[in-house]
Amino acid sequence: MKDERSLPTGRFGRLGRLVSVGARAGLDLLSSRDSQRSAERAAEVLGTLRGLAAKVGQMASYVDGVIPEQHRTAYETAMGALRSAAPRSPYPEIKQLIETELGASLDELFDSFEEHPVASASIGQVHRAIVKTASSDGSQEVAVKVQHPGIVTALESDLANASILEQMMAIGGTRRFNSQGMLEMIRTRFREELDYRLEAERQRAFARIHASDPTIRVPRVLDELSTGRVLTSEFVRGASFEQAIAASDAERRAWAETMWRFVFKGNLGGGMFNADPHPGNYLFSGGGVVTFLDYGCVQPIPPEQHQWAFAVHRAAIARDEHAFREAGKQLLSTRPGPLEELVLRYLRRCFEPLFVAPFRMTRDYARSLVEDFKEMSTAALKMDAAHAFAMPTEILFMNRLQFGFYSVLARLDVAVDYAAIETAFLK
Repeated sequence: MKDERSLPTGRFGRLGRLVSVGARAGLDLLSSRDSQRSAERAAEVLGTLRGLAAKVGQMASYVDGVIPEQHRTAYETAMGALRSAAPRSPYPEIKQLIETELGASLDELFDSFEEHPVASASIGQVHRAIVKTASSDGSQEVAVKVQHPGIVTALESDLANASILEQMMAIGGTRRFNSQGMLEMIRTRFREELDYRLEAERQRAFARIHASDPTIRVPRVLDELSTGRVLTSEFVRGASFEQAIAASDAERRAWAETMWRFVFKGNLGGGMFNADPHPGNYLFSGGGVVTFLDYGCVQPIPPEQHQWAFAVHRAAIARDEHAFREAGKQLLSTRPGPLEELVLRYLRRCFEPLFVAPFRMTRDYARSLVEDFKEMSTAALKMDAAHAFAMPTEILFMNRLQFGFYSVLARLDVAVDYAAIETAFLK
């Protein structure tokens, strides 16, 4: 994959490339041809396009159940590069954007600024820099996240392409539930990712929620070096996810516990969750410390759903099946009938990690949830309209979190008492 390239922004040009790679990959998958070559071609095109196209590739790289099992290894390897090493934008374009946004030259803003990004993803890329401070050594290491030039036009092109949005819904398993509402939810969330001021606010909000937890680190935002298209935070070092999964059982267990607290304390205590759990957004340190990066895609939980989400978790921890079902009906706004039974059965499977303690998250379990939701969606189409109901639009990003987060935990491969973790912070 080439390292540096400008971003294609035209709607029809982007669509044409997607159709081309989709057709080739589909034929290769169906005919069981060379999946490695097909995966590499797909990663090349999706990486060049960035935007929502790259996000689809990122999800395919780690969410179990998306790619057929016989082709999973090839696609996971090829698409894995999109998590932090997508093609970068040319440095002169990045330099010009930063200087325009911050109103000064890089030499005036920073003591040093590395031209080669430390990471490049779907919306932006991150550069390491040094700024002067009032600290004892007079300098601070920072991470400067800057949007790919042209990404606004490119993302709007993607949001106008139904085929890309349908792929996002398909991976989330929600294509057949309240599709129009889901489409609008996708557009809203991903347009928000272009607003780095909003991301900075959310990053500070998560820092406040977890301020008392010594194992959860949220990088501090430097407001004076941040705008709507540039976000500067303290630079944090740590082990990558690939290094973390090779660590000892004790270390992996401590990290899994921290990650569960981050997700569900934010969900139940803060009324929001970070809906982009891909492995490139974590850095791992000793003592169970995890640094959580990237707050661009955050799903707020409406107050009426928040109270029922709380009740569902409480019931699961108490192993109260009846209370769990009743709270689940309220949470998902179900209607009595066969579809309600399918939905509640699926919800119960999702909460197995709280009903059974300790629980070992496995890739088979994570994959089965994706498959079960898709089967439930298909069954919903065949049911009488009298029993149908629209799932809450928030379910799309809940599923993105659920499927992705469980797939990440499954790779840590440890047994954890998740119910005890929630009991502690719910007090």
